[in-house]
Amino acid sequence: LQEGTQAFVDEQLGKPASQYPQFFYYPISAPASCKFDASAPTGAASLCARDNYSLFQVQLSFLQHALTGEDQLRQRAAFALSQIFVVSGVKVNLAYGMAAYQQLLLDGAFGNFRDLLYKVTLNPVMGRYLDMVNNDKTDATNSTAPNENYAREIMQLFSMGVVELNLDGTPKYDAQGHRLPAYSQEIIEGFAHAFTGWTFPPLPGAAARLHNPVNFAGEMVVVESNHDKQPKTLLNGVVLPPGQSAQQDLNAAIDNIFNHSNVGPFISRQLIQKLVTGSPSAAYVARIASVFNNNGAGIRGDLSAVVRAILLDPEARGEIKTAGDFGHLKEPVLYVIGMLRALNGKSDGVYLRNQLSAMGQNLFNPASVFNYYPPDHTLASSGVTAPEFAIQDAATTFSRVNFANTLIYGNGIAPDPTVAGSVGTTVDMSSLRSLAYSPALLVDKLNTLMANGALSASALKIISDAVTTVPAGDTTERARLASYLVATASQSQVDR
Repeated sequence: LQEGTQAFVDEQLGKPASQYPQFFYYPISAPASCKFDASAPTGAASLCARDNYSLFQVQLSFLQHALTGEDQLRQRAAFALSQIFVVSGVKVNLAYGMAAYQQLLLDGAFGNFRDLLYKVTLNPVMGRYLDMVNNDKTDATNSTAPNENYAREIMQLFSMGVVELNLDGTPKYDAQGHRLPAYSQEIIEGFAHAFTGWTFPPLPGAAARLHNPVNFAGEMVVVESNHDKQPKTLLNGVVLPPGQSAQQDLNAAIDNIFNHSNVGPFISRQLIQKLVTGSPSAAYVARIASVFNNNGAGIRGDLSAVVRAILLDPEARGEIKTAGDFGHLKEPVLYVIGMLRALNGKSDGVYLRNQLSAMGQNLFNPASVFNYYPPDHTLASSGVTAPEFAIQDAATTFSRVNFANTLIYGNGIAPDPTVAGSVGTTVDMSSLRSLAYSPALLVDKLNTLMANGALSASALKIISDAVTTVPAGDTTERARLASYLVATASQSQVDR
């Protein structure tokens, strides 16, 4: 089993990235002619606003890749990274920009963290979302100063956190028992000044200017005259010398963050939370952070080595974990896609995107830079770190149940006539009906498909007994009932 797991992980690490379709440039404000009118004859004009000024088509593409793509591990890693390097359609809702940003994460998911941090920093979607684009140098005449938003969040959320960390992710304390801050306001200001001078890439054929118009295609470009040339204080006592170019300061700033000792444990812990368990042990974090710091060949920040180590770690492998604090609640995307894959489903994504929103995860539209849920959310009754439970309440719980009921007992969701190539959403339960003669075999198969074998013996018996009450000849109802009860069982909603 272990050799098989290693071979699978290594094979997945070598899979090329799924590709988002090409979305074309549109100005930041929709032209009067660009509307969405589903009642009009389907065409580019009637669908313009929906397909270009919302994330609708980007969401569909993501869901289709998640359901059928060959690069499943890359997609999981990229989705985890999208919840660390957060941008949101709340502020950037043009399809061509968001698709390019998500493709950047897909392409870099198994690359080097330093390269990814650099590319995210210069991506114009991130530039607009956290105000690094058109970040002007100090101008005493106009009483302006560099914007500190991106400088703060690249440290707080994207790389190292707000307190000094040990290798195992636990905080460091001073002699008085206070947590040691990872940076000061002076350092935030230093990075804000280091990040000055960048603007949107110029539109094709247009002359470059101090503040280029909004354009999410390509990397941001520098206007050297708008870059602060003064010394800048960064982390670990580093001071950038005066007179450096914007590119020199940017590279030095990224290197300064990337080499901070916090980055390994801070990023490793969050990737463990997304891929394995919400409350990893300190020893687990330390082992993965060590791989982040050195992949075995002297390379720091090798994400492929980090992901491989996370999945093959003793705390992630072996027998099914039964500890109450192991695993993580399947966030809506994983719950929805997992159920469809278990039931041989197919979907164009239209129905799924709406259901995700009802479950608390409006895809690529988190309410803020702090993601759909925080990584340190705890269950009040136990104190266990369980991030995904932050969006689990009565309403979202019932949304999951209703989704399972509609998917399993309905006759499918009809294709959307306004979506090219729409197939709707359906499941195929024929293989499960072939096992319906034996409720125990049927439920055991579903336990493997939907819950990774995590259902307890008592839960399996309860579900099998319920299925036995259905006449043996009604294989469809037996398959449906077993699928519904397994899909909605609390134990199958936690990924172990």
